[in-house]
Formats: sequence, structure tokens, C-alpha cells
Amino acid sequence: MKHALTAVSALALMAGGAMAKELNIYNWGNYTNPELIEKFEAETGIDVTITDYDSNDTALAKVKAGGHGFDIVVPSHSYIPIWISEGLLLESRPDQMENFGNVDPVWVDVAWDPGRHYTVPWQWGTTGVVVNTKYYDGDINTSAIFMDPPEELKGKINVVPEMGDVMALAIMYYGGTPCTGDREILKKVRDGLVEAKKSWLGMDYGNLEKFAKEDLWAGVNWNGSTFRMRLQNENVAYGYPKEGYVVWMDSVAVLADARNVEEAKMFQNFIMEPENAALISSFARYANGILGSDPYMPDDMKTAPEIVIPAELKDKGVFNQACPPDVQQLYTRIWTDLQK
Repeated sequence: MKHALTAVSALALMAGGAMAKELNIYNWGNYTNPELIEKFEAETGIDVTITDYDSNDTALAKVKAGGHGFDIVVPSHSYIPIWISEGLLLESRPDQMENFGNVDPVWVDVAWDPGRHYTVPWQWGTTGVVVNTKYYDGDINTSAIFMDPPEELKGKINVVPEMGDVMALAIMYYGGTPCTGDREILKKVRDGLVEAKKSWLGMDYGNLEKFAKEDLWAGVNWNGSTFRMRLQNENVAYGYPKEGYVVWMDSVAVLADARNVEEAKMFQNFIMEPENAALISSFARYANGILGSDPYMPDDMKTAPEIVIPAELKDKGVFNQACPPDVQQLYTRIWTDLQK
């Protein structure tokens, strides 16, 4: 464990004398381990403020509007090219930081940030379906759970309001591939989602307690969040749709207009340390992409069905990418219709 000042903090001291003592992080709700923040504050003397968002689109719109005051954001991989192309991220060069050697090589030369000039891994996982098996004992490895809901689940379904994930699941359900511009497929997707919504209770984020208490019985959800639900209610199960499910990675980036740049870089370096990456995962229950973190992780993550993908369904996972602007406009129109 390194407790000395990192290279980036030393640079901050040389460049400006006394460092600013705050850092403002904009992250998904219920996704940041308080212990991680307490440890960072204790080691650096920096006060951290966390502000939550509920979707990639919410975060992007907020930052684009300006006047936000955030230093760090944690977008999903499919949105990072948008953030970069619009000049919203600082090229903070994580690849030159002290702890970068801990990043699993699989996650270094990634399509959305080749060589990691902007971002560092936060967590990665999948988007599939959640079902309370007390109320439904059929096949849960299918997007039919929310696209053509079984009678016994109707009215108890929640779909997370994340356009990229939901659109990808629906497209694959109808035999297409994510980012398709095929109008025939997209018409099926639009009509199918609008019709299916009649059987949903809502499209909300942050439903861990509602599933644990059985106010909700099924829906679209992320694997780590579902893991946490199951720890509170053993009837909760996670399904990997055989038609195709989404694989994603969220990464930590410094905003181009950050006020506390060196503090933000210190945080990027800090979370690439194995023990700290394990703290991230042990709270939100997703894998992290940092080598050497496994020994510090809870034992139950090593065999959890939400983490260990069934062998027969491993090839059904698809990494969503940023869609071309014209295709994205089509998806946004469908999503707008779904919100009505």
C-alpha cells in the first residue's frame, strides 16, 4: 500500500503551492463506496462531494449545460466517445500515472479510449433481466420478461431508464444488432416497447429496496445491483437474455472545465490501486478491471451467478458502442415515444 504523495499530487504542490482541498464527483447513484471516499480523504486531506445521476443522458445533458461545478464524471463506455468528441473531457493521461500498471491489459487499449488517455476503469458488468422466482418459475434468460411479459409478472415490472441498454436489449430481442439503422427492425422495437410498457409499473432507477421488499417482481436491471437485491431477498435472480445482453464498462474521467484538476488526477490514480478497486467492487458488486484486486474482494463475488456468466450464454454478451449520429437520432425518437 502506498501512503506517500503520488506523482500527480507532488506536481500540484510544485505548481501551485498549497493544493485545493476539495473534489466534486458526479457519479451514478448508490454506486460509490463511502469507505473508499473516507480512505481517499484521510490519505489526501481532500474533501469529496458526491452528486448522483440516474442515466448517461442525464449526466451528459447536465455537464453540457455548464455551471455544474463537477470535477469528475463516470460515463459508460458507449458514451465516452461522445464526451471526448464534444470536448467535455480533459486528456488527463492516466496511462502515465503511477498505478496504471495495475490495469488489466484487456481494459487498456479499448475502442472508446485507446491507450487510456482520458479514463480509468471504475467497474464493468452486464445489463439483463431481474426476476423474483417466487412469483415466476419460467425461463428468466430472455428479454421476453419485459418485452412480452408473462401474465403473472404484469404490473410488477420496472425497466431502468437507460436508453442505450434498453434499446440494445430490444433490438437483439427482435434479431437485430445494437446500433442498427434497419427501419424494419426499429419499427418492431418501437411498437414492441410501446406495447410492452402497458405491462410495466414504471421506468425508474434505484429500486434495490423495492425488489428486496417484493414491491417489484421483474424488469431490466444491472447485474451488480441485482446481486445486492439477492443479498436481501433470496428469491431475486438475474437472467442473461439468450437473444443477447449488454456488456459495459463505466470509467472515471476528469472534466475539461474541472476546477480541481490535480485532485481529480489523484483520484484516478488512487482507484487504480488494487485494494481501492476492491473497495469499489465490494460495495456495488461489479468487477473492476484492476489486476490484484481479487484477493481483497468478498468471497461471495467469486461464485455469484450475477458475476459468473453461464458458459452457454457467454457468447451472447455484446459491448454497446456509440452509434452514428443519424442512428442515435432514430433511437432518441423511439425513446421519446416510450416516455409519453
